[in-house]
Order: sequence, then structure tokens, then C-alpha cells
Amino acid sequence: MRIEVKDLKYSYGQSKALKNQALDGVNLTIEEGEFFGIIGHTGSGKSTLISQLNAILRPTEGQILVDGIDLWNCSKAERIATRFKVGLVFQYPEYQLFEETVYKDIAFGPKNMGLDEKEIDRRVRESLRFVGMSEDCLGKSPFDLSGGQKRRVAIAGVIVTKPQILVLDEPAAGLDPLGKEEIMALLHRIHNDW
Repeated sequence: MRIEVKDLKYSYGQSKALKNQALDGVNLTIEEGEFFGIIGHTGSGKSTLISQLNAILRPTEGQILVDGIDLWNCSKAERIATRFKVGLVFQYPEYQLFEETVYKDIAFGPKNMGLDEKEIDRRVRESLRFVGMSEDCLGKSPFDLSGGQKRRVAIAGVIVTKPQILVLDEPAAGLDPLGKEEIMALLHRIHNDW
């Protein structure tokens, strides 16, 4: 699995007065197995760039290829299939969590993949255990969890679909030092074991 970004440009706003060039000619290649980080100042386009890797945003110009498939020059079915290959965890997990229970939130992706209930249940429990959380929280509202727990549930909700690539937007932002250490250890474990 490989991601290639070629001459990527993205602008917010279309009129000259409101146009804001967020990305201007970005080129990068991420090879299979790499643990890759993007560093930059607030407002430098990091979140805009990673939103392109999962086809959330369409580039103004340029290409994003995932495993050789151009995300915006392919069929809708190919784009959807590719989205399941590239799991995206947003910077603020409270924006990614939306169901009434932790179970339903984690099960959302596998349901959209058309998996049967038994496989969904197996995957939900497996991914929750993998991120270090107890099944006791499955019936709880995700909004009653701590920041670190929300982050773990958001990650579980992405890895449950078994993506080949995991993209995280500032995974340790807003966490205390212990929470940051735990999340980074979890990411290394996902990289090595998942």
C-alpha cells in the first residue's frame, strides 16, 4: 500500500476576495510500513492535507493516489472502497463520535461495509480490547468518557474496519502528559501488531 501526492493544491473559497491557498504544490510519497509525521505551524495546511488522503476534500489541482488509484479520477465505488483502506482519526474525537453508545459508534464502519452482526460484534470487541478499553464501556455514551478514552474509542472506530493505512490528525493534542504517552504507545502498537 502506498500513498502518492502529486502537485497538490487546495484553496478554501472560490472568489478572489475570499480565496485562501491552504496547499500549494505538495508532493510526497508514503511507502507501506512507514510511520510518517507531518509537522507545521497552526494553519499551515496539515489537517487540510490529511483530509485529502481519505477523499474528504477534493483537491483544487493535483492528484492523490492510494495504491495506484487516483481518488478523484475513479468510480464512486472505487473511491468508497479506498476510503475503507485509509482510516482517518480527526484531531478532536468528540467531532468524530456521534452515536448514543460506544458500541454503536465503533460498529458504524463495519455496518456500512455490509458485514453481518456476528462479525460486527467480534470486530467491535476486538478493536476495543486492542485500544486498551474494557467492554464495560460499550453501553456508555461516548460523550461521558474522558478525552483520552474518547481518543481511544475514535481509534477503535477506525481500526475496526481494518484499514491498511491509519491517518491521525494530532492524536495527542489536548491530552495530559500521561495521556499523550499512552496514545503514542498505542499508535506504535497498532503499527507493529494490528
